[in-house]
Amino acid sequence: VFILNQYFQVMGHTVEEHNGYLDKFIGDGIMAIFGMRTGIEEACKDALEASRLMFVRLEDFNRRYQHELKNELKMGIGLHAGKVILGEMGYGRSKSITAIGDTVNTASRFESLTKEYASQLIFSQEIAAHAKLNVEGLEKHQVQIRGRQSLMGIYSCVNASDLASMKIPLGSVGS
Repeated sequence: VFILNQYFQVMGHTVEEHNGYLDKFIGDGIMAIFGMRTGIEEACKDALEASRLMFVRLEDFNRRYQHELKNELKMGIGLHAGKVILGEMGYGRSKSITAIGDTVNTASRFESLTKEYASQLIFSQEIAAHAKLNVEGLEKHQVQIRGRQSLMGIYSCVNASDLASMKIPLGSVGS
């Protein structure tokens, strides 16, 4: 529990410093929403930069806790952009702001694909287009996502630190 809470703190801080909103912790997973206070272009840039930095900080985390961990922590991130239903949902003390819909489901399915593609990060063509990301050198795939009729274009990033050389037009994104 201590290690997991330390991990959540590091990753949560990274999401928040890139204009993301921590929606929820699901087991050892994190759901974050970008774009609640910005437009879609900036949200996509923020999500990509937060993802890159999360992996940098995960390496530091694994070094810091190497004696407490049996195995290094690993993670996979899935990103997708689109419309969601956003609002306060739940009941009583369990009420919180969350997002639901196809975009959320698709991002979750991308996260699952990180194992299949041995990638740290998988993101949609929509993310790349909105962020104006130079995707040269990334693997592009067409995948069938459950619940969708047509194939989706995705990019798989084996090492998320490669994003640093892909010229994300940063705008107000910090690092």
